[in-house]
Amino acid sequence: MLKMSDKCILISVFVAFITTAYLWFNGQKEEGLFTATWIPSILTFAIYFKVITRKD
Repeated sequence: MLKMSDKCILISVFVAFITTAYLWFNGQKEEGLFTATWIPSILTFAIYFKVITRKD
């Protein structure tokens, strides 16, 4: 079962992906590439915070 924080992360990644695709296919390729870098950044921060809050 996904926690609320996991759902928020997935929603933010989805929004970044849709924004990237929209910009790319509307001819704004530089802006699309810039927003494409958000996706791995969001996922990296999510993994980092999940690791530091992990209960042993």
